[in-house]
Amino acid sequence: MLMPSIFEDTLLDDFFDFPTRESYTRGGNSYGLLQTDITENDKGYEVTMNLPGFKKEDVKGELKNGYLTITATTNTENNKKDQEGRYIRKERYSGTCSRSFYVGNEVTQDEIKAKFEDGTLKLTIPKKEALPEKDQSKYIQITG
Repeated sequence: MLMPSIFEDTLLDDFFDFPTRESYTRGGNSYGLLQTDITENDKGYEVTMNLPGFKKEDVKGELKNGYLTITATTNTENNKKDQEGRYIRKERYSGTCSRSFYVGNEVTQDEIKAKFEDGTLKLTIPKKEALPEKDQSKYIQITG
């Protein structure tokens, strides 16, 4: 009978020491996935996001309705064969993760600068003051 370990969630948690979808979310991003630091300066915000194991091509940024969404997708396969070519271990992981930040409707995609290097995404987002809402009264024409 398989019983959960008293230290982890399952008996096989560290059997292959390969991160699973559950291990990314357990314990607050235990593998550093999408951990984000945000700093503010006079001109705007600096966002630093950890994306270990991802390539630049795997990371997408989208600005829609005032929300900046960063999405990272991965498909990895880990094969280990013995000397005769038989599999000793074969694992696959496929997944997508994303984070969204409200940056305001005034910020455009051209104003956001992004750089991906060594598994870290750095974004520069300018500060924009919200424009005051214009009173757009609509009048009904009364004929007589």
